[in-house]
Amino acid sequence: MNQTRTKEQARESKPRVAVFKFSSCDGCQLALLDAEDELLEVAGGIEIAYFLEARRQTLEGPYDVSLIEGSVTTPEEKERISDIRGQSKFLVTIGACATAGGIQALRNWCDVDDFIRLVYATPSYISTLKASTPIIEHVPVDFELKGCPINKYQLLDLITSLVIGRQPRVPTYSVCLECKRKGTPCVLVTKGIPCLGPVTQAGCGAICPAFNRGCYGCFGPMESPNPYALGERFAELGMPASHIVRLFRGFTGYADPFRAASDSFQEMKR
Repeated sequence: MNQTRTKEQARESKPRVAVFKFSSCDGCQLALLDAEDELLEVAGGIEIAYFLEARRQTLEGPYDVSLIEGSVTTPEEKERISDIRGQSKFLVTIGACATAGGIQALRNWCDVDDFIRLVYATPSYISTLKASTPIIEHVPVDFELKGCPINKYQLLDLITSLVIGRQPRVPTYSVCLECKRKGTPCVLVTKGIPCLGPVTQAGCGAICPAFNRGCYGCFGPMESPNPYALGERFAELGMPASHIVRLFRGFTGYADPFRAASDSFQEMKR
């Protein structure tokens, strides 16, 4: 009896972590599962109360930490995120969809009804919002973890930090610093390849430049970026305004700095 009670008390004393999915591809949740051995070590110090990607058992809130993957694209999701916020001590958005609207936010510059008519045989069955928006536009967010997908080690550090009560250590500098640390020559300077690395937050390990490709901005804007100046550099290299618009409107195109820059070049195209 006492042993059973002790086990229950130990479980109740662990921080309760929940992982919720909104409109997304599940890639960021899979990044957490891909941590494997590291995840097992972290799992020993927390109670995974809700994580449908990993387990069937679910526990009702409140939760100490709620991780949110995906953007808000339906009326039901607007209601659901408000309910989750009310049950969460800390609410953390993970991935490009949750922090910037995701690739599905491309529809925000168009008429979503046109897409519905083209894609679905019975458009009347579809209930969706006009725009795909990040979680922070609907409820207060305590921390954002960027990436498409996220860096699994950053996520593990974030969970550990919240559990033990320290500030998470996530870089705010650009991908360019990662290139320099790896000894990767700048593709923009040496080869004239358009690259969003100078305005994109580090975290991916500068994978694309290492293979002679420009950065696509998967981790969203770095701290205090100047995307418009970078776009002007692309124009000097001969890139048409329409191409510059498409480059900024990628995985994190609806993030404020990238959105403003793309809108400016959109006006030039006209």
